Amino acid sequence: MSSDSAKADLTRIRAQEHANCMVCSPSSKSGLGLQFAVSEDGSVEATFGCDKAFQGYADVLHGGLISCLLDGAMTNCMFAHGLAPVTAELNVRFRHPVVIGQQATVRARIQRSSSRLHLVEAEIVQNRQVKATATGKFVKHRRARD
Repeated sequence: MSSDSAKADLTRIRAQEHANCMVCSPSSKSGLGLQFAVSEDGSVEATFGCDKAFQGYADVLHGGLISCLLDGAMTNCMFAHGLAPVTAELNVRFRHPVVIGQQATVRARIQRSSSRLHLVEAEIVQNRQVKATATGKFVKHRRARD
């Protein structure tokens, strides 16, 4: 997979499948607007400012948002590989508090992939320390019937 084709897949599939996503859509007015970049190894990453509006406990990023960031990174990693499956299972491990007001990076990479199931992992790093990790299982997307 070339880096250019991965970037093109990421942009195209995100626009098709996640046009109003609260994590990665550039057009979502109330969303986070994370801009995922594709690395040479096929992983993706984005930075996040950890704004106080997303606080849970005092000076700590809300755990639900941490889960959302990890899931969003894994989904965008799938997009970068030309795939648009949905999350079937998400397991999050909170290792250390993600501090409000300090930039963090969320990264994801495919662990294993078959035609039916994709195993993906992600992490949030802040100040060179892994703050949270996740693994996810992704399956083919079946659109809801009207």
